[in-house]
Amino acid sequence: MNHAHTGRKFGRRRGQRRAFVKSLAGNLVMHGRIVTTEARAKAIRPVVEHLITEAKKQNLAAFRRLLSKTDKTVAAKLYYDLAARYKNRRGGYLRISHTDIARRRDGSFRAVIEFV
Repeated sequence: MNHAHTGRKFGRRRGQRRAFVKSLAGNLVMHGRIVTTEARAKAIRPVVEHLITEAKKQNLAAFRRLLSKTDKTVAAKLYYDLAARYKNRRGGYLRISHTDIARRRDGSFRAVIEFV
């Protein structure tokens, strides 16, 4: 039985999966929008939204937590740029737009994930 297990595996082991999601989240923060599969977009949305909520606290402890979860450039962009942009917003910082274009290799549908 698989009770109380959430999340997607993406055909990877735990460490590889964490690094993969961290990499996708960092790319999204740095570029503002990425085109990926629907499953990947749904997996990184709560991760990035939690990082932005953490950055909105605007204290040293929050910045250090961001540094422990991301790399330096991503943490700086979250703390200085995105936190100020979403200061008055209570959540829902990302939008997933589904496209009808399927990937040729495996037929998985693509999605665009971007900041609101």
